Amino acid sequence: MNTSTSERVALYARISQDPSGKAVGVADQLEHARTFAAARGYRIVSEHSDNDISAFRGKERPAYQKVLRLAREGKIDRVIVYHLTRMTRNRRERAEFIDAFHACKVNVSEAQGGDYDLSTAAGRTWVDIQGALATWESEIKSERVTAAAVRRAREGRPSGDLGYGWIKQGTGAAATWTEHPHEAEVVRSIVDRLLGGETLRGITDSLNERGEPAPKANEWGKTSVKKIAIRDSNIAQRVHHRGLPDEERFAGCWPAIVDRAKHEKVVALLAAPTRRTNGAARPGARRHLLSWGVGECGVCGAKLRAVTKRGKGRPLDLYVCDGKGCVGRSEPAVDEVVKELVIGRLALPDALDWLMGDDEDARRWSTRVDELNRRLAEAADAFAEGAITGEQLRRITARLQPDLDDADLRRAQSIVQLDLAAIRPLAGPTARERWDEMTVSQRRAVVETLGLRVIVERTRPGPGFDPDSIRIEWGRAGDR
Repeated sequence: MNTSTSERVALYARISQDPSGKAVGVADQLEHARTFAAARGYRIVSEHSDNDISAFRGKERPAYQKVLRLAREGKIDRVIVYHLTRMTRNRRERAEFIDAFHACKVNVSEAQGGDYDLSTAAGRTWVDIQGALATWESEIKSERVTAAAVRRAREGRPSGDLGYGWIKQGTGAAATWTEHPHEAEVVRSIVDRLLGGETLRGITDSLNERGEPAPKANEWGKTSVKKIAIRDSNIAQRVHHRGLPDEERFAGCWPAIVDRAKHEKVVALLAAPTRRTNGAARPGARRHLLSWGVGECGVCGAKLRAVTKRGKGRPLDLYVCDGKGCVGRSEPAVDEVVKELVIGRLALPDALDWLMGDDEDARRWSTRVDELNRRLAEAADAFAEGAITGEQLRRITARLQPDLDDADLRRAQSIVQLDLAAIRPLAGPTARERWDEMTVSQRRAVVETLGLRVIVERTRPGPGFDPDSIRIEWGRAGDR
């Protein structure tokens, strides 16, 4: 081993996680490496560190690549690390490291351990053994963490703090949660207002104007309002491996603060492509009853947009074809036709029963989905415990999965995007007064829930408004 004072060395440090962001860990490692180099009389060529980068997970390590480049260019004779685990911890990188530094005739030393001569079989073997032990330890730890996470999920325990809407008592496995008397009401209010047709922006502004304390922020934002509204924790549901092929859902060990049917409707509402288009790409859409999605051109099928035509007289508010400009019609007059049709339908004696149907279906199919998911989870647990064979598990899954898919589809079809509590006042003799009291956003939500398509046909030019040029189709079967 070459230990002369002319030996050129590079110092390398790495830490997997640095929550503080101050790089204290790598600074300490480099200080130990400097002390070691000084005691040996080595000449330090360069110092490099990868902070907050896990070698075990195979992330790119820029500083490590610089050290490797120095070795390949023949500019160093040795690398000093705090411990070999700082160099590499997964099998692939360990093999590459041993082969690369052996080829470059560069050795490695631990500031808190020994020297490894990579030019010899013994030196390379000891590095491999040390690394294998470190990898084994990390994988064992990872398996324990994974098993604990699965156990928490199946017990219905949250992976962290539930946050806004609940009060936590105790710590660790003994922790329990109760409903926060005020925050839970705010959550329910957000859901109800969204289902009632209000916009995220309107609700956000309202919360901030009244000085409602925001969760972990100085004020509410549209994103935080949306996240609060669609959390699965609102209905006491624990999701494990969300969005992955092995996603599982379990009943949570905390109290639900939102009705299940309302939750599924608000999730469907906020995930709807039409809402993203109307709310993001067309910020003014909610200011008009029929623009961008409800109104259509009867000539080319394009959507209608709202414009204001200014001339010598008073300004005219119009719905016009957004395609070729095929049609144009008075916005107030078309809105009045829609109003009379909606009020006429909702004033019928069967209106309330007609509206109630979807809500009950949503609850029934949601319960069925939960039951089938529970049975599949129980079968998986039985297989893991050795109570059933793999073939039995496959037979159970093959039998239940089609039923689950069907129930999930029926649940999705039964979900409406407007809360019945908001639309119920329109079902009866006071429908006209209630409609007049609503905001445009709330009226539009009613129109969308009823599935109306308002088609403006071409008509002969001239003064006046022809109601027969407005064709309206119902989205619900039997109401065309």
